[in-house]
Amino acid sequence: MKQGKGIENPESRFSAVLLAAAKLPGVRINREAYLRSALARHCSEDEIRRAIEDSPAAAGITVEVLDKVANDSIRFETAKVSALSAAAGIPGIFALPATVPADVAQYFGHMVRIAQKLAYLYSWPDLFSDEGDDVDDATMGVLTLFFGVMFGTQSANAAVGKVAGMMAEQVAKKLPQKALTKGVIYPIVKKVAAYLGVQMTKQSFAKSVSKAIPLIGAAVSGGLTLATYLPMAKRLKKHLSSLPLADPSHRPVDEDVIDGEVVEDGGPFATAQTEQHSADAADIKLEKPQP
Repeated sequence: MKQGKGIENPESRFSAVLLAAAKLPGVRINREAYLRSALARHCSEDEIRRAIEDSPAAAGITVEVLDKVANDSIRFETAKVSALSAAAGIPGIFALPATVPADVAQYFGHMVRIAQKLAYLYSWPDLFSDEGDDVDDATMGVLTLFFGVMFGTQSANAAVGKVAGMMAEQVAKKLPQKALTKGVIYPIVKKVAAYLGVQMTKQSFAKSVSKAIPLIGAAVSGGLTLATYLPMAKRLKKHLSSLPLADPSHRPVDEDVIDGEVVEDGGPFATAQTEQHSADAADIKLEKPQP
């Protein structure tokens, strides 16, 4: 997903921050190392090996076990980002130009971290290439949709479900490039990015206000992060765990890689996508927040 020149464009603003966050040190999760560590207390060595080589679903690891591991990861990341957010709130109003962008990038970085962990647990392929710091368009697209799920957009839920369904039908060794960059899913990615750009501006303003009062601002900023990050992570976990890709009973066919042309068959998703394509970003409907 290419960045536009106009930073005032909500879609471009969101994409720029997401890209910057994805390049921060420590944000990218090594899939093999994470799965080995996270599953060590719950699975046999053979199950872990199969989960790494193929997927946790193919290894027969139940969603119940994966949910426990996911909850541990969510608690860890929530505590970490909340503490760092509180620390970033301490400088006060005179440091706002420096601390607010850093805090937003830091917050998004932790969202990228938990998105990767949940994706790997629920049988998504590696989101990042091992080659350099570049982030390809397919990765930007799927992360945008994951963030959309976190923020409760129905269109993102539908798009993530469609991508997962495509991968569940075949052995997916990487993200479906064409579906996320050229197919009918791509317009939804753009709409979700525009919506998130607007929401990001609102949250940035709230964080700016909270930092205006030193020390008190630190507590408010950390509390605001805790109140938003935790339910968003849980929302993504709930959605990913409900998809066929995470189902241990699924056994994919023998194709090697899905390269992702989305079939426009006129079904419910195609209809929903057509409606979304003609809607403004501001019209993206929100789900009722999960408790």
